[in-house]
Amino acid sequence: MPLFRYKALSTAGETLEGHMEAASADEVVVRLQEQGYLPVDARRSDAAGAGEGWLNLFRRKEFGDEQVLQFTQQLATLLGAGQPLDRALGILLDLPEGAAARRVIERIREAVRAGAPLSTALEQQHGAFSRLYVNLVRAGEAGGNVHESLRRLADYLERSASLRGRVVNALIYPVILVVMVVASVGFLMAVVVPQFQTLFESMNAELPWYSEAVLQASLFVRAWWWLLALAAVAGGVLLASQLRRPQARLALDARLLRLRYVGDLAARMDTARLARTLGTLVRNGVPLLSALNLSRPVLSNRVLAAAVEAAAEEVKTGSGLGYALGRQKVFPRLAVQMIQVGEESGELDTMLLKVADTFDRETGNALDRLMAALVPALTIFMTAVVAVIILSVLLPIYDLTNAIG
Repeated sequence: MPLFRYKALSTAGETLEGHMEAASADEVVVRLQEQGYLPVDARRSDAAGAGEGWLNLFRRKEFGDEQVLQFTQQLATLLGAGQPLDRALGILLDLPEGAAARRVIERIREAVRAGAPLSTALEQQHGAFSRLYVNLVRAGEAGGNVHESLRRLADYLERSASLRGRVVNALIYPVILVVMVVASVGFLMAVVVPQFQTLFESMNAELPWYSEAVLQASLFVRAWWWLLALAAVAGGVLLASQLRRPQARLALDARLLRLRYVGDLAARMDTARLARTLGTLVRNGVPLLSALNLSRPVLSNRVLAAAVEAAAEEVKTGSGLGYALGRQKVFPRLAVQMIQVGEESGELDTMLLKVADTFDRETGNALDRLMAALVPALTIFMTAVVAVIILSVLLPIYDLTNAIG
């Protein structure tokens, strides 16, 4: 049997990690549940599992993020209208356009018909629904308000997708500019500039140092472009392998947070993610310690994730969440103060969601300001580089023309 690495939470909120032999990840989850633990993650730890992980990068999901959002919204609406769960799932079978998505809903309905709770049916769908999603539904089942949990889940997914989409949209134009810079400089250096080499040699022209430097660089690019491409690919592979090492990723994330503008933006973005996830979990009745452990994976910065883990240990000993997060000195002070106010007023879940809304807006405004400065800077840089290359070739020609004239 293959070996699986698992992570789970005990009833006291402690994180448990270990290895287990099983036929599938679903079997690991079931065994952990039978032992009274809350499964958080279960994945293959052997070489075959690693190979499957690489294949998953190119494998299309049966149930994509947009389909999960649509499924959640529609199921929440149907259950809120008083439809039985089996009937609601039957109605949803006709809505997806893809056959793969319909198969997922069909499997969920069959599991529910066999007597399984909705959360268990979702958990059996090979990772289509995250642990966070499953545990929110499970908390709704325990409280008897599944449709309300689904409605909050839909709002959570929609807002998270909106923030992610805004970041992606903001980066599209700068990425296009960078590609244009690289393509333009590559074309000039590999195709245009070498054409002048023969001209200068035939005229026995004495070139200034900057023109000679540009010509030699262009000859190198033309002759060794494949080596440059290979070095770029090797650098990308090396960087990716380094980022998979926990210590290297932690050091990089720490350096990122120290950057003046980018670090502040990264901290605000992750704070918004953490607050929205925590607020949604707590509002749905998930204990705070379990909510902290479930929220940690949504953070992209490892330093902030480690800070949440340390804060969870302090909360376990009786500290308040705001105090514990403030002691880590990596989260924005405004967020910490708002969380403390929420704890004092007994409305922690409401205040966490307000923190998320506040930092969503601040992240959007910071992105707009950053892009407003970055796009002109990239444009000026591209213009300057192209101008230097062209002038280094044209100025000697101008001098030769004047000398002949």
